[in-house]
Amino acid sequence: MKNHLFFLFCWSLMCPAVQAQSDMRIYEMIQNVNSARLAKDVQTLVDFGTRHTLSDTTSHTKGIGAARRFIKQEFEAISAACGGCLEVYYQKSLIQKGSNERIFEDVWVVNVVAVQKGNKNPNSYIMMSGDIDSRISDPNNAVDTSPGANDNASGMAGTLEAARVLSQYSFDNSIVYLGLSGEEQGLFGGKGVAQMAIDQQWDVIGVFNNDMIGNITGVDGVIDNRTFRIFSEPTPVTESEAERRARRFYGGEVDGVSRQLARYVFNTTKTYMPEMNPMMVYRLDRFGRGGHHRPFNDAGFAGIRIMEAHENYTQQHQDLRIENGISYGDRIEHVDFDYAAKLTAVNTINLAALAWAPLAPSQVSIGGIVAPSVSLKWPPVNRAVAYKIYWRKTTSPTWEYSRVVTNTTEFTLDGIVVDNFFFGVAAIGANGHESIVTFPNKILR
Repeated sequence: MKNHLFFLFCWSLMCPAVQAQSDMRIYEMIQNVNSARLAKDVQTLVDFGTRHTLSDTTSHTKGIGAARRFIKQEFEAISAACGGCLEVYYQKSLIQKGSNERIFEDVWVVNVVAVQKGNKNPNSYIMMSGDIDSRISDPNNAVDTSPGANDNASGMAGTLEAARVLSQYSFDNSIVYLGLSGEEQGLFGGKGVAQMAIDQQWDVIGVFNNDMIGNITGVDGVIDNRTFRIFSEPTPVTESEAERRARRFYGGEVDGVSRQLARYVFNTTKTYMPEMNPMMVYRLDRFGRGGHHRPFNDAGFAGIRIMEAHENYTQQHQDLRIENGISYGDRIEHVDFDYAAKLTAVNTINLAALAWAPLAPSQVSIGGIVAPSVSLKWPPVNRAVAYKIYWRKTTSPTWEYSRVVTNTTEFTLDGIVVDNFFFGVAAIGANGHESIVTFPNKILR
């Protein structure tokens, strides 16, 4: 009851920027994520021997063909259990030999797509992805054993498990569960789905790329089963020259759509899973490396990478061997399934919160030059019953303060100097769930 009173009290006063812990269904979802099912799915994927993108596609027991058929069958079984709530299909692209040095013959890069359509905004999609493929030391070795237990059977199993949990609920916006191929060969699977989203004119709310969510023992010796990283790029690569020039004068260097999505995950996780330690990392991906959110970012969509905090490089992209007393290789015994369940729950609750929330304001105008106040204005959002104005110090990584306003689409914050803070606006639905924050993208004259 205390949390509900706190929520009502904050509708009229300035409060710390946290959501109300008011939806008990979110806690149900956290409890329903099952580590044993994750372990079973990872073991099944490991047992295919190798899931290299150019490996066997005809065998029923070995290679990437068997792996993607297993994933599709699992999605179909989930759909059958919820009365056909998922639309399951393959999406594929032909990648020609020589496209890069890792494509040594023509290959169909085949993704598995499962769509849970929203009831009110079916063309608005929030996505979660895992990678089907695996590799060892030689990226062109499509034959030898490549378990890929953590990289990335863990992320793929997490995506299947999120579908199992969320398929028991109905949502306003659509959720897409993705098994992507071709990641190790050049992010080809993500490119294919991103292009499909463009061709079909999907309104993409955001993409959660899960790549390695099961390791808690880092190569640095740190053992940590609560911290995870959220990688996000600062601004869209598709922004115009006019938008770039405006940023120079008005700010927003760290406030692109992907960064707002990362902050959303941070906020929701700290609200409903306070024992977890989300770490905001201000870069597209690990230093000099890449992941399957990048093709979506390249298309202008919001996309982030969710992954473990402490990697172990002896277990990534390694031939199976023992060398100097170290067991190399991405084996299943290195995966901590309780931790993988926690990160799966992080994805699950954020997918749900966004699928239940109104869409974000399409634009926010801001004014306050040489004034002792800040004025904000935005167009009305369908199904929004209120709006939350957020602000933070210009050096803060996450939103610090907020104020809820009702019966209006413009508001002036008196006594706050625009120069010293960044601002944004989110829409709130009748169920209390919020949209992603929209950073001001227009000057209020």
